[in-house]
Amino acid sequence: MQLSVIDQSPVPDGSTPSEALQHTLELATLADSLGYHRYWVAEHHASPFQAGAAPEILVGQILARTSGIRVGSGGVLLPYYSPFKVAEVFRVLHALYPDRVDLGIGRAHLSREPAVRALRRDAADPAGGNGFLEKIEELRAFLHREEFPPGHPYEGLRPSPDMPGGPDIWVLGASAASAEATARLGLPYAYAHFLGPDQTEQAVRSYRDAFAAHAPGDRPRVILGIGVYCAETEDEANALFSGHRLFRKRMEEGTAGPVPSPQQAIEELGADVALAPDPGPGHDGHDPYVRNAVGTPEQVHARITGLADTLGVDEVIVINSIHDHKARMRCYELLAEAFGLRPRAEHR
Repeated sequence: MQLSVIDQSPVPDGSTPSEALQHTLELATLADSLGYHRYWVAEHHASPFQAGAAPEILVGQILARTSGIRVGSGGVLLPYYSPFKVAEVFRVLHALYPDRVDLGIGRAHLSREPAVRALRRDAADPAGGNGFLEKIEELRAFLHREEFPPGHPYEGLRPSPDMPGGPDIWVLGASAASAEATARLGLPYAYAHFLGPDQTEQAVRSYRDAFAAHAPGDRPRVILGIGVYCAETEDEANALFSGHRLFRKRMEEGTAGPVPSPQQAIEELGADVALAPDPGPGHDGHDPYVRNAVGTPEQVHARITGLADTLGVDEVIVINSIHDHKARMRCYELLAEAFGLRPRAEHR
């Protein structure tokens, strides 16, 4: 099974956004050396706890620091941008690093009205103008150098740089509806199990059932995104996860700030709650912790492979928000060992 990383560039409490971005670069370099398949960076705006507002910049920085790992966005919020501009940005990245660039796109709507207006000065409604699916079709045409039909406003328009090939497009989603829409487009799909665990099985099944190939070689491809909190012992893993528990509680209350530490979680939630073992499989799919694999390398390996085998998924992309950067790096090292990833030097 292929193992990948998606990074939201979390800002730990007591740290700075600048340090969070440096942590992303360090973690990406580590993931490359450990043999992970992809490294994606997210896009968030006006956020006090996520520093990655410009994935295209981070993608370029990571590509320059790595040797073989695929690098991409997870994902560009396409409703807010011109498909032509997005296509040109990622075609430049492809020209510099051929066959290593992924363009993951999403439609998540921002909840803060000022941020919506600031990103799209032409319309307060992110659904205004071109619909999301229309924009995907337009983006694909620009990226793959397809001809627009006669009479189309963009007939004959070619994005720069005009060269063979292009980034792979992935659609990100967290619902059965997004899975079906992606399938009809014949595009690969990345499902955020860590956001919508109650719809995972239905979404993956709907995607495969509705898939319609648009070109020779098109086939259903699914990446499953899951939260991972891994340490040498179960107690240590639960401690790492405690900060995320408090973070989610604050998110639900509308008071979220930088990622809290385990000590803050214990003080605010109490040790019994903060350090409680992860409930594990078999619990109600709406339980917010089922979406994460928490524990020793052996426990995490069993949780991930069990879910992947059930769904018939052969690639998993993992995510977390661990307060301590060294512990976060160690989490990915342990996971690579548990899955037997081959260090990238061995591939050369």
